[in-house]
Amino acid sequence: MNKHTTAPTIPRSKLYESARHDSAPKHVAGIAEYIDDMVEPEGTMHAYLALSKCPHGEIVSIDFEAARTAPGVIGILTADDIPGENDVSPSHKHDEPIFAIGKVEFWGQPIFAVVAETREAARRAAHLVKVEYKPLPFLTNIRDAQAAGGKLVTEPLTLLRGDLAEGFAKSSRRVKGSMEVGGQDHFYLEGQIALAVPGEDEDVTVHSSTQHPSEVQLMVAAVLAVPLHSVTVNVRRMGGGFGGKETQGNLFAAVAAVAAKKWNRACKIRPDRDDDMVATGKRHDFVVDYDVGYDDDGKILAVDAVYAARAGFSSDLSGPVTDRALFHCDNTYWYPAVRARSEPLYTNTVSNTAFRGFGGPQGIVAAERWIEDIAYDLGRDPLEIRKANFYGTDSNNITPYHQPVTDNVIHRIVDELEVSADYQARRQAVLAYNAGSPILKKGIALTPVKFGISFTATWYNQAGALVHVYKDGSIHLSHGGTEMGQGLYVKIAAVVADCFGVGLERVKIMATTTGKVPNTSATAASSGTDLNGMAAFDACKQIKARLTTHAAKIYQCAEEAVIWVPGGVDAGAEFVAFDALVASAYLNRVQLSAAGFYTTPKIHWDRATGRGHPFYYFAYGASVSEVTIDTLTGEYQVDRVDILHDVGRSLNPAIDIGQVEGGFIQGMGWLTTEELVWDAKGEQRTHAPSTYKIPLASDVPPIFNIKLAEWSINTEPTIGRSKAVGEPPFVLAMSVLEALAMAVASVADYKIAPRLDAPATPERVLMGCERLKKQARA
Repeated sequence: MNKHTTAPTIPRSKLYESARHDSAPKHVAGIAEYIDDMVEPEGTMHAYLALSKCPHGEIVSIDFEAARTAPGVIGILTADDIPGENDVSPSHKHDEPIFAIGKVEFWGQPIFAVVAETREAARRAAHLVKVEYKPLPFLTNIRDAQAAGGKLVTEPLTLLRGDLAEGFAKSSRRVKGSMEVGGQDHFYLEGQIALAVPGEDEDVTVHSSTQHPSEVQLMVAAVLAVPLHSVTVNVRRMGGGFGGKETQGNLFAAVAAVAAKKWNRACKIRPDRDDDMVATGKRHDFVVDYDVGYDDDGKILAVDAVYAARAGFSSDLSGPVTDRALFHCDNTYWYPAVRARSEPLYTNTVSNTAFRGFGGPQGIVAAERWIEDIAYDLGRDPLEIRKANFYGTDSNNITPYHQPVTDNVIHRIVDELEVSADYQARRQAVLAYNAGSPILKKGIALTPVKFGISFTATWYNQAGALVHVYKDGSIHLSHGGTEMGQGLYVKIAAVVADCFGVGLERVKIMATTTGKVPNTSATAASSGTDLNGMAAFDACKQIKARLTTHAAKIYQCAEEAVIWVPGGVDAGAEFVAFDALVASAYLNRVQLSAAGFYTTPKIHWDRATGRGHPFYYFAYGASVSEVTIDTLTGEYQVDRVDILHDVGRSLNPAIDIGQVEGGFIQGMGWLTTEELVWDAKGEQRTHAPSTYKIPLASDVPPIFNIKLAEWSINTEPTIGRSKAVGEPPFVLAMSVLEALAMAVASVADYKIAPRLDAPATPERVLMGCERLKKQARA
């Protein structure tokens, strides 16, 4: 069955109420089981990757002798040991080898793996192998890649709407510029890890820390040259993912599986944090070059922008990531004429990949940059310029990819937050403070977010679920979504409990496995609850329909007279408890199991023409941030943050608020302290907590007010009329960058656009202050 035209009616008694994360007590007690906590099968081997020490070069020779004879070493895996394809490219371009052959293309590229009796023995032996390289020219940044001819890893995209020449001709003002937007490491608490256990014949079971079990299954099967049914992938939970385990787990699972089948022993692989950070992809950094025309009122008339991204040495997900950056080049703003172009550039760095927001945040940051430029040119509050350019509700509501915005609530979101956060009075107080403070300066900003929800690869917008009701009334739930701490499992369990009118404790949440729900999509694109919730709901509807028919038969009433109520059903004049109903159904041979399925309606996308309806709906939000900077050192603190976010009708407010909190802080880290650095030798220098700075608990604003827009109900029939919450809050942190920019601009009396690049580290803030002082004196 595939029902998606009618929204499920769910009583308030189960959903829409705060419930703790299902694993919260285990997390706190330290007993939640992750892959590295699992009891290892007898004879488990351990693999460790050997990584390139050259950013680009031919492999002249490899001397394995010292490693082969090292204590505890079982053997060495190279490309020659792979039975099938030496490739784990998620784009299926065959450009991402498991082990390099003949040439390396970035510092940190896997060349081989050592397999030993212990992890320590494997790790030490991997460093004993001597590799000789013939260096080749290399490129590690976007501008150098452009200067070298701009080789691309995949086909670029162009979005075009309106008459650009006419738009610029009508513009009384024009601004050109560029903005650097930095990348970001996922820094998940649990690193990459896989445990492969060989089975009979061609079978292998892989425990993988992955957001995409079906893709790991596909990759392992291709590497082993076996059918998909020979590979089972299990995921109970991950210690964080953020997109970093959508494709990056493929290689580790494949290496473990090859070793397991070669030696017929279980094999585990887990890199050190340093090697994990060097060998796995990150958020794409961008350089956005823009040309924007506008009138004297600050209304944008034309936008022409190029979004160049450091893609790395292979395609990975750079195509769809840069596409989504273009999909969000408008944020909440109407552009009468627009051309946006992507450049996913080849560089000799690790291939960048999915990260919370999937390119959308980079597109939005650039949009806010030219809003800021316009505001400083006209001497106005950037919020006024934002409001002047908001999408309309009935007109001026067509995106650059020709999808109408029909659910626009950004006007109400911003208006309510402006009042509740006392923005206007606080802005005046900031201006007054800065006028009397020569060293410390404050800034405040209110920024909006519009974020499209759905996979732009349309075929991923499907999900399956399996629900069993046992004869004692307990319920078993399996679905294709994965749990990485975001609370997906408890949300879907609540949907099932509510469908049957029973308590949440009745529902057993099972580990995600390809052996129960096949052909699943990645838990990504903020769509986990939308897809899996509706699939589980479909399975429950099937079982309920059978139980309704059974109750009508047994209690001799019309099916319409069987009413589901909390705890059971009213069958005519008689109440029948759920347990009794289920037991009776079993004795009467009624099927108590169902496979549910769901596909997202309405969506379509034609990449060749740059037109379509790629998003089912949009999620909205806004934030106000206030900061203080020290103009002598560049140091700063975030003093206060106020957020109003749209999650539709929240299925679990506690979980959703947690996602907003975490998303904002992670976004704040991306835009302020998390800086990725490659040196002149092509080596990544930021590969550990000592050199890469994620936000600490002490960086959380002392005043942190978060409110969900309780009046919002999704206009589309999603599960419970809710909206996605995983990625949109990440972009709310844009207000921190904008507030820092205002504080910097104050040193030149707000007459010069500050143009802070991201991340706005203390060094960049200091240099920004010095640059504006110099320009003001000129």
